[in-house]
Amino acid sequence: MSTMVDIIEMLIKDMIDENGGEARINRSYLAEQVSCVPSQITYVVKTRFSSDNGYIVESKRGGGGQIMIRRLSPLTQSEYLMQMYNNIDSRLTQQQARVVIENSIRAGALSLREGNALLSSISDNALEKVDAGHKTMVRSDILKNALIGYMMNDR
Repeated sequence: MSTMVDIIEMLIKDMIDENGGEARINRSYLAEQVSCVPSQITYVVKTRFSSDNGYIVESKRGGGGQIMIRRLSPLTQSEYLMQMYNNIDSRLTQQQARVVIENSIRAGALSLREGNALLSSISDNALEKVDAGHKTMVRSDILKNALIGYMMNDR
């Protein structure tokens, strides 16, 4: 069963596909079309159309919340992993790491097997002997080093 967020995402992606890789949307108008509040459109744009997901988003003030969304040209695996590496904070929670890795799997930069191995290696369970104050830093370091290894062995 699709959620409202999934429906909004599909509608926006259809608009982008129909318009050669970009779409100008009006938050209020789209919200009215799908019977939701404009803030739900904002949520979908922020969570599903980030640069990590391969999009550039530009917002314009006024006019009912005009938003321009452009699909980026596909990155090579190494380019994607380097971008991912550069965007990883020095402190990384297990949930943040999961999102980064799942996005990488969806983008094709990591295989499901590689992603699951990474998730296991940086899980709270795997880091249980690391004191709580350092766990997020250790997780970040492990993930960054693993990404360097993947980039060095570019498939």
